[in-house]
Amino acid sequence: MQNGFGSVILRGIGSYTPSRVLTNDELSAMVDTSDEWIRSRTGIRERRIAERDETTSDLATKAAREAIKEAGVDLAEIDLLIVATITPDMPFPSTACLVQSKLGLGRIPAFDIEAACSGFLYATEIATSMIKSGNYKTALVIGAEKLSSITDWEDRTTCVLFGDGAGAAILGRVETPDVGFIGNLMGADGKEAHLLNMPAGGSARQASQETVASGQHFLKMQGNHVFKSAVRVMSQCALEILERHNLSADDITIVIPHQANTRIIEALAGRLGIGMDRFKINLDRFGNTSAASIPIALDEAWRNGRIKSGDYVLLVAFGAGLTWAATLLKWP
Repeated sequence: MQNGFGSVILRGIGSYTPSRVLTNDELSAMVDTSDEWIRSRTGIRERRIAERDETTSDLATKAAREAIKEAGVDLAEIDLLIVATITPDMPFPSTACLVQSKLGLGRIPAFDIEAACSGFLYATEIATSMIKSGNYKTALVIGAEKLSSITDWEDRTTCVLFGDGAGAAILGRVETPDVGFIGNLMGADGKEAHLLNMPAGGSARQASQETVASGQHFLKMQGNHVFKSAVRVMSQCALEILERHNLSADDITIVIPHQANTRIIEALAGRLGIGMDRFKINLDRFGNTSAASIPIALDEAWRNGRIKSGDYVLLVAFGAGLTWAATLLKWP
């Protein structure tokens, strides 16, 4: 026990997805693809797309309000804000500072972290550690993405995959031990950074007429290599965190994986030795929303009654970098 409290728990969760739905059939009119091709290879049938004037901070703010309402906390109680995103409103200031202003939060620490699709789990680990330090009591953690803003709608290998949305969580102290955030495992392998990136817009390739004309400000991915790496690292980190805490996959009530591809999740289920019925999947309706995918799915699972007090919940993700993370929760 540290600083008079036993654990950090999830006090509330919320999510927001834009109202505009983009179906596979609509995409088929834009690029050379089909509903059957997309669904058979990814499991996705539609995704949500933000309006042109709807920013990542807008999505994040709406999800945050839902989480704050669910948690029943006052804005004055929140003393830490972290936003995980790869699609900030602008390079700086941070999206977190923009969300802070839109919510009317106090002059608290507010910053972004960038670990792509693993971002929400990275952010919750940072928040958990900061709360356990004794310096903070209540954290707002958000995963938010407007991936449509960096998607090449003429590239059928990537435009079928991604959608927009946000999920948020309120983390807080509790004196009860052995509940809430039980453990977290994170890692990265920068040697695989080239597999999934946005080449231009940073200091390596500054924005120019050439980079814009050649589409270097859009997301680029080597899909087959990412698939293989994803299956490997998600399986390894899921099994390792269970072993660290003397649990088996049979002890887990529900696994909430990053929502990238049904075939990746099926492979993970096979490695863990459990059925797909133990997984929460909503990528068929939302596609890959990067850092937002796990909190959106977690919010749905909670609201649909799939998680109850005392249940073990496993969150597992991979993302560009290559990054990966697994988080083990015992629901309070």
